[in-house]
Amino acid sequence: MVDLKAKPFFLSDEDIQWVENTIASMTMEEKVGQLFINLTLQRDPATLEKLCKEYHIGGARWQGGTLEQVYEQNKSFQELSRIPLLIAANCEQGGNGAVGEGTMVATGAACGASKTVDTARDMAAVGAAEAEAIGCNWTFAPVCDVVSNWRNTIVNTRAFGNDPDEIIARSLAYMEEMRAKGIACAAKHFPGDGSEERDQHLVMGCNDLSCEEWDASYGKVYKALIEDGLESIMVGHICQPAYSRKFRPGIKDEEIKPATLAPELLNDLLREQLGFNGLIVTDASHMAGLTAAATRKGVVQGVVAAGCDMILFFNDPIEDLQYVREGIEDGTISQERLSDALHRILGLKAHLGLHHLQFPAKEGLSVVGCAEHKAKAAKAADNAITLVKDTQHILPVNPAEKKRVILYFIESAPVSLVDGADPAKQMMIDELTAAGFEVTAPKDYYEFEIEQPSKFNRFKVMGHTSAEEFRKNYDLVLFVINMKGYAQTNNVRVTYSASHSYEIPWFVHEVPTVAVSLCYTNHLYDVPMMKTFINAYAPTKEYIHALVEKITGRSEFKGQYNDLVWCDRWDTRL
Repeated sequence: MVDLKAKPFFLSDEDIQWVENTIASMTMEEKVGQLFINLTLQRDPATLEKLCKEYHIGGARWQGGTLEQVYEQNKSFQELSRIPLLIAANCEQGGNGAVGEGTMVATGAACGASKTVDTARDMAAVGAAEAEAIGCNWTFAPVCDVVSNWRNTIVNTRAFGNDPDEIIARSLAYMEEMRAKGIACAAKHFPGDGSEERDQHLVMGCNDLSCEEWDASYGKVYKALIEDGLESIMVGHICQPAYSRKFRPGIKDEEIKPATLAPELLNDLLREQLGFNGLIVTDASHMAGLTAAATRKGVVQGVVAAGCDMILFFNDPIEDLQYVREGIEDGTISQERLSDALHRILGLKAHLGLHHLQFPAKEGLSVVGCAEHKAKAAKAADNAITLVKDTQHILPVNPAEKKRVILYFIESAPVSLVDGADPAKQMMIDELTAAGFEVTAPKDYYEFEIEQPSKFNRFKVMGHTSAEEFRKNYDLVLFVINMKGYAQTNNVRVTYSASHSYEIPWFVHEVPTVAVSLCYTNHLYDVPMMKTFINAYAPTKEYIHALVEKITGRSEFKGQYNDLVWCDRWDTRL
């Protein structure tokens, strides 16, 4: 039985009575529904009513919607549900993880680069305030992965870094700020991303550390967070073979499963060894790291049977609910396992006071994107932006001396040409111009295609000017990388918009060049010829403004890098 008086629930006798009475009053359909968190893409009244009245969902997350639409959606969720919902957001960077109008303060990597824990604290405080305003009570964060593999781009920007002690300090600050607003945390991605380069959206992840290595890194982090009262943990579709073999001697390679399906990792390691009493939620159940491990029926029954309390997202609601009902009826999911899951779900809701819920007033939406929060974002940018190297000693750059800048902006291919070019490029042009530079920004292949699709566009970006002409026309090259990737490739590398394009760094010995990454911290592997390299962490107005301030010497570089930036290469340091 779950001890609801113990950490992290700390429930009173009255709270526990509510939990017990509520479970006793539930139909089997309601019990099954409580195990699921819906990904809400449509927010019309009929859809919301079906989710609450027919599927009886226990929690919700969503995508899209304006600030007012999301507020009304979440208000409807609570009004329509007999049992209050856990309403979750991905506040990994600030309030932008809750709603589009929210404030992006700092990525995990930016928090890690800041020499002060205040950046993580400000990021969490802003995220908590903006999430609370729209009715959220749960955040799928902090990202407490320990990044030891420089090739990993899945959590490269999302995690706080590679030092367990610094990760603990930033995670605890994050949790403290969330608690102050009545929001529960779900640390992720147990048993740990960042030790390899593959994306669990596409393949089962493998944390291949030895038990001793895991204990000294991921284990140390989770133990500290659990002792501090961490309410929930999101389990990744990531295996940990060393611990599976330790707890299940003789286990065959083909029997090693992602943690979401591995009772030895959920129960023996997480519950027993680490002493976690809180709620366990799966990562998204449509990810190939899980779906490739079993049939859909085997997945939804298996994760609950293995020890997960809630399933993140339906595939098909009617089918998934039926599969879980069948698992309960045939004993695949025991009555004890179902009871424990329900007690933790309802226990977390009582811990958050949802049984006495008062939905926030609409006037509170004014906090979202407010000037105070934008100021925290600017402060975070100032503290985080990092000069990785300047072996050519070009910085700072005086616009009066090196006025004519050519900007090569290396962006990811647009999801759709309708989306247009990366807006960060124009932000960069505007900030450089305001600083006193004359900026030339050649179009890349995608921009030509957006203007007018043509099979000849790739040739337009192949033409090179002469070296003499290039030196005559420009005083400085600014080479800016903003590559992004999600659930599409296992790692993200610098990719030029066309083969043999003029973006490719042929110019580094012709005109002084400054390279910047607005996203990943490991791009030196692909551009080691850059003698000046800056990690700027985010393509937002606040970060780009701070970047130009630092390039021109109006502000000092304050961020710190870790050795992963060198990508285990000697030539990246030159």
